Amino acid sequence: MALDGITIACMAAEMREKLTGGRIAKIAQPETDELMLTVKNQKEQLRLLLSASASLPLVYFTDKNKPNPATAPGFCMLLRKHIGGGKILSVTQPGLERVLRIEVEHLDELGDTCRKYLIIELMGKHSNIIFTDSEDKILDSIKHISLNVSSVREVLPGRPYFIPETKQKRNPLSITEDEFYEHICTLPQPAGKALYTGMTGLSPLIAEEICFLAGLDSDQPMQALGEKERLHLYKTFQHLMEDVREERFSPNIIYQGEEPLEFAALPLHLYPEAGQKIFPSMSQVLETYYAEKSTITRIRQKSAELRKIVQTALERNYKKYDLQQKQQRDTEKREKYRIYGELLQTYGYELSGGEKALTAPNYYDDNKEITIPLDSTLSAQENAQKYFERYNKLKRTHEALIDLLAETKAEIDHLESIRTALAIALLEEDLVEIKRELQESGYIKKHGGEKKKVKVTSKPFHYLSSDGFHIYVGKNNFQNEELTFQFASGGDWWFHAKGMPGSHVIVKSEGKELPDRVYEEAGQLAAYYSSGRDAEKVEVDYIQKKHVKKPAAGKPGFVIYHTNYSLMAIPGLKGLTLVE
Repeated sequence: MALDGITIACMAAEMREKLTGGRIAKIAQPETDELMLTVKNQKEQLRLLLSASASLPLVYFTDKNKPNPATAPGFCMLLRKHIGGGKILSVTQPGLERVLRIEVEHLDELGDTCRKYLIIELMGKHSNIIFTDSEDKILDSIKHISLNVSSVREVLPGRPYFIPETKQKRNPLSITEDEFYEHICTLPQPAGKALYTGMTGLSPLIAEEICFLAGLDSDQPMQALGEKERLHLYKTFQHLMEDVREERFSPNIIYQGEEPLEFAALPLHLYPEAGQKIFPSMSQVLETYYAEKSTITRIRQKSAELRKIVQTALERNYKKYDLQQKQQRDTEKREKYRIYGELLQTYGYELSGGEKALTAPNYYDDNKEITIPLDSTLSAQENAQKYFERYNKLKRTHEALIDLLAETKAEIDHLESIRTALAIALLEEDLVEIKRELQESGYIKKHGGEKKKVKVTSKPFHYLSSDGFHIYVGKNNFQNEELTFQFASGGDWWFHAKGMPGSHVIVKSEGKELPDRVYEEAGQLAAYYSSGRDAEKVEVDYIQKKHVKKPAAGKPGFVIYHTNYSLMAIPGLKGLTLVE
């Protein structure tokens, strides 16, 4: 989600706590639209990243430094001249606007004390970092905006600074109950949209959360709400705003599996089935969320070539399988030709020659009459021989296709298992084993320069159940094979989604009897790490590991087992803790 006014309020509170009274030790501009301030406060050195990127505006504290250009840009030099060594007096946020205002006290050229303001506007493509004097006159900005670019406001040295009017939006921190009913509840929009379009600083996510807490459908028209529903909505909204005013923040990230889904400064109740991780600061939330998002995006880009190879091979095998099935169906008429031949041998003596058909009783079907087409130029025996030849040819084809169909189906299953492994890969090292498997299966050619064995650092997922049992999940076929046949003991329990590609899940029993909840949680994992993870429920097979066998010449990760148990599981990670 984008930064909203509540997230900025949480960040402002964090900045006030850490920066107030501190002195600006260093100012750097690592990117054209980005600043890095190093602030010393009570012997602690803090790095504050300020980004006015149009695609990703951010403000957060970080431990990481960034390389700087050899020559500092003009805006950076101006800041060093005016506020280098300056003392930070305050950090404020006007209303619930996506604006942060850092007040800095410093000495001018004559040694007199004066104040300047560094204003960070986090407004998507309109984001900017603006430097003003105590009279709100713009001294400079990281982006210059002329009237040719914006008819609303010029951001140029010498111009007055002001926050543009936000289309008569109301301040959610000061709106009264009467104003809420008059200006928000009368909007001809769905309830959720009316909240975030009628007030500053509210994102669609927070508007959804307010409606959810109020027990309302966010898509319900605002004007259709009854008096009690409007009152409940207002009270819910005010309760949330009270948390913002009192700075009762709880920075968190909502996870869908291992992938970050949303972040917020307040607890989110919209996703009861998703995992929620609480962080000590908004800075850690922002840095973690965008770093993990970036990693996942990068992994998807890096795995694109592998996914294309797998998809191409799958499409080719699907076509081959369809053709083989059609050929198999065509062989089903072979028995008819055998019967024709045998009946001709039995009743052919009745033919005098030149007939185009023979009608005779079929002793294979209660002597019902059957008409057999004939080649009039051939004798009865020759016609019979011709049908036997057709029968034998189709029989040989049928027998050959049984093996061919099994081979093609096994290849499809193998490729689909690799596709599932690619879908759950989270790190670059997860792709190494998948690429090796594709090479060993002949889908990727090994080049001469690839003789050196690549070190494998990817490890299976490791979870802790609610009852303290260790559960391991293979990320690919090689890991599945190792988990089941090298890592697991005979008394451990093995889980797998029934009849679909997925991970092997091993529960270490340590010789103990598993509580029912452990079976349910292991089933959740097996369902989640399978091709059925988006289904409402998935059937999962489970059995003690000692009953799981590897078929002769089977592909990596493929097993056979009998007399297993089954359960229905909802894909997810509820109640489980990921062990780092």
